[in-house]
Amino acid sequence: MKIASVHTHILDYQLEQAFESASMRFERRQHCLVEVVCDDGTVGWGECLGPAKANATVVGLYAGALVGANPLETEKLWLDLYNRLRDQGQRGLTMTALSGIDIALWDIKGKHYGASISELLGGRFREEVRAYATGSFRRDGVDRVQDVAEEVAGYAREGFHGVKIKIGFDVEEDLRAIAAAREAIGPERRLMIDANHGYDLLEALEVGRRAEPYRVDWFEEPVLPEQIDTYRAVRQGQPIPVASGENWHGRYAMLEPLSTRAVDIAQPDVCGWAVSPRCGVSRTWRPCSACAWCPMSGERRCASPPACSSWRPCRPTRRGVGRSNPSWSSTVPRILSVRPS
Repeated sequence: MKIASVHTHILDYQLEQAFESASMRFERRQHCLVEVVCDDGTVGWGECLGPAKANATVVGLYAGALVGANPLETEKLWLDLYNRLRDQGQRGLTMTALSGIDIALWDIKGKHYGASISELLGGRFREEVRAYATGSFRRDGVDRVQDVAEEVAGYAREGFHGVKIKIGFDVEEDLRAIAAAREAIGPERRLMIDANHGYDLLEALEVGRRAEPYRVDWFEEPVLPEQIDTYRAVRQGQPIPVASGENWHGRYAMLEPLSTRAVDIAQPDVCGWAVSPRCGVSRTWRPCSACAWCPMSGERRCASPPACSSWRPCRPTRRGVGRSNPSWSSTVPRILSVRPS
């Protein structure tokens, strides 16, 4: 079996209502899918994190090196593609585009062997994992605090065990939104906050200290991902556990945050890491397994072993999507336009 062709498809939808995180504004939603076709008819699909058209361009740069290759040699192909653009970028688009390809190759491998990816990676430790609802983006034309409260209350009614809300806009308004969210979901459900690296150090410290009474499980991306020292300062200077990782693409970018305990909770994103044993499916989940053996948690630990030293290990959780999340509810239920490129 050899790779015959590589294609990208852009999913594109104009939103009816724009929304914002602290780091960007969304007026439309776009995603880049990667399709790898083999000469025996086997097809694998992957997805790239980030700007869809830019990812498609970089996938096109990688594609020529894939045609004629054995798609089952995932580790070999990952290293070959990574080395081709290593000097131009060890993170960002070079990694997110590579991730889409790598996911597609693992899809092919699973189909070829008739096995799930978890089996190919060595097995899974559990059959289910709880999902929390994420959302609460800032939307145009509404009262943000009231909007957040109504949205998370809906997630609670739907049965989610926890919710994560967007902050990073304004310290005082963010704290009102956190208080409203806690009141809306009650004392038992979990509450997480995600600043999308919208704060500086002093703002992050203030929010973390003042939000403590609301029993926040973790404080996600409080500051810019490049500022590892600032992450350590946030972790040391306020009481809420610090989480990050989706913008540290690959094992090399994750090395310093993990080795220096810059975060309490690691959050690798498979669409930005790829999958092979050094990064990607394998390159994402194997570092997560390592996290399970040291004093650090992984948000997406459904593939990780339980902490052997604990008689009551932490239950894993992963991000889910509530129906009112504008990043998905406006796009998924509708037929999206697929544009081959």
